[in-house]
Amino acid sequence: MRALIANAEWAPRPGYPLSEGERKNRRALIGSQVWRNSCFEIKDVPTPDIDDDEVLIRVKFCGICGSDTHVYEMDDEGYTIFSGLLRLPCIIGHEFSGVVEKAGRKVTTLKIGDPVAVESIQWCGVCTPCRSGAPNQCKNIELTGLSADGAFADFIKSKERYCWELNSLKDNYGDDDLFKLGALVEPVGCAYNGMFISGDGVRPGDTFVVYGAGPIGLGAVALARITGASKIIAFDIKDKRLELARAMGADFVFNSNRLKDDGIRPHEKVLDITGGEGADISVEAAGAAPNTIPEMEKAMAPGGKIVYLGRAATSTPMFLDSLVSGANRIVGSRGHSGYKIFHNIIRLIAGKKLDIIPMVTACYPFSRIMDALKVSTERTDGKILVGL
Repeated sequence: MRALIANAEWAPRPGYPLSEGERKNRRALIGSQVWRNSCFEIKDVPTPDIDDDEVLIRVKFCGICGSDTHVYEMDDEGYTIFSGLLRLPCIIGHEFSGVVEKAGRKVTTLKIGDPVAVESIQWCGVCTPCRSGAPNQCKNIELTGLSADGAFADFIKSKERYCWELNSLKDNYGDDDLFKLGALVEPVGCAYNGMFISGDGVRPGDTFVVYGAGPIGLGAVALARITGASKIIAFDIKDKRLELARAMGADFVFNSNRLKDDGIRPHEKVLDITGGEGADISVEAAGAAPNTIPEMEKAMAPGGKIVYLGRAATSTPMFLDSLVSGANRIVGSRGHSGYKIFHNIIRLIAGKKLDIIPMVTACYPFSRIMDALKVSTERTDGKILVGL
């Protein structure tokens, strides 16, 4: 089968405290500290064999995530800029949908021909976090397309427990849209997890602000709209993405760079729009904490919260006294597994309550996947999908 394989040189940065497990398994906990001179190549590789509790999936669509773009990009010293778990070589791609091609003998909830969306968090189910109801914090986690082979390939295997069938979408969507929507469940699931699980929800009437109008930020806007946020404010540095945010339901959109040129800071806009009350919930989906967190903390309503979704290996100062005086909080969030996240998003899509198709701004055939990756570095698209 065809597959896009990412590889790089194992070259831990001087001073990086490489653990014995990282050294032994060639599995970097912070990819940007270890992997250098990344390269990508389409190769013919064997179709994976499945175990009794697995299914083989023929991939239909796979989205380019910011994580994929970060693996592709390098800093001035040649290191990948992806700061998460990374083991190379690896078939990349983790936001995908497809059709069950083969099922192991112990599989009971799926059958050949079923359309599926698949979690990319490969949780073990036996560690303490998993058994305590926190699969996204699994101690033995593998990440599809980053530490385990992914879906920029003709086929991928998956444990049955990570798969969610999409048959309920057939009543309202044709095959093309069904599989596009299936590939969007994963990134929208990350927004859902941050907003409603880690962040305890958006209440009707809340003021909602998102920094970063990429796919996760756009998903957050769409979710905030259907939950009844009274005002939705989006910041980004790309006008095209701000146009998408407005189409997805944002009431106010602002180009942060243009505001800076005019001597205006984002928190000032939030306070102005809310009559000085501030934001009830702010989502960081830009991966630019040193720029965004200082703005977010200056515009928190009493009892407000910041949800940090953007991944970046960085430190950011905060004036912690504001958390005390305002009874405010900041929470981090990773992943999309558990808590009925996939189940509920699929139900919202099937019932035509959640419209996320507008975030798809480009589709490339697999033969042009390298073009798609290059375009993704411009950060002007919503979601780029690759069809297989």
